[in-house]
Amino acid sequence: MSEGRDYKRSREAWELAGRQHGVVARRQLLALGFNAREIEHRVARGRLHLVMRGVYAVGWPRLTRERRWMAAVLACGDGAVLSHRSAAALSKIANEGRGQIDVSVRRRTRLRRPGIRVRARHSLREADVSCRDGIPVTGIVRTLIDVATELNPMATERAVNEADKLDLVDPEALRSALEDYEREPGVRPLRTILDARTFRLSDSDLEILFRPIAAGAGLPPPITKQVVNGFQVDFFFPGLGLVVETDGLRYHRTPSAQARDARRDRAHLLAGMTPLRFTHYEVKYEASKVIQALRRAAALLRKRSES
Repeated sequence: MSEGRDYKRSREAWELAGRQHGVVARRQLLALGFNAREIEHRVARGRLHLVMRGVYAVGWPRLTRERRWMAAVLACGDGAVLSHRSAAALSKIANEGRGQIDVSVRRRTRLRRPGIRVRARHSLREADVSCRDGIPVTGIVRTLIDVATELNPMATERAVNEADKLDLVDPEALRSALEDYEREPGVRPLRTILDARTFRLSDSDLEILFRPIAAGAGLPPPITKQVVNGFQVDFFFPGLGLVVETDGLRYHRTPSAQARDARRDRAHLLAGMTPLRFTHYEVKYEASKVIQALRRAAALLRKRSES
């Protein structure tokens, strides 16, 4: 009877460890019916290897990155989840950076663990918690908000791009989801990035705004919606051979849309023309930069035509 019970407990422990990247918490072993003496006996025999306080590697001691993450979560007790840059690394949208593992605990705590940055976040919502590769982790929206408080704008934008490429969340859905996180520190920098890339003007507003920009760059009024080299373009300056295209949704572009844009630009270049692209956001809010670019392009094209 005792042997059967021991076999059952051992099998359950191995199965549990198998679901947790080969690590198990002391409290989990106790819940399975092991006592302190039995646990210490297995440590002495090399069947369990202490890797963090209250957490053991089962069978072999080497720690992979996933084992370290799972062990860190287990070491912080119930309600703990991988978060911030460690969560971003697990989701493959950013590097973990510094040597510490980021773990958020959904309760008030003063817990300290070597190598772990423990964050007490009792207000972390159930909707903010997910599971990836068997590891409890903050969801992708929550993760992006968290890392936006620690990464510079370029690295944050790169994380958003990676999340989009991996189909974890598209920028439009992310922008909409931020409405549920008002006043949180990471929301503002994320909105700044997203608004600059998902902003879109109507065709009429785009034309109204672009015409004075062209005039400010010393260019003649452009021809709009002209078919050039087999493609309808936004703005065309035939005297210069200059084609200007504008993008309203820079982020969420399908591979076919990207390939079509490449074909358009290639057709113009092979015809001896110069294609330029600007976002709708740049036309609306960064007109001076657009004017400067158009002015430089026009000067180069005029110089080329004179030589």
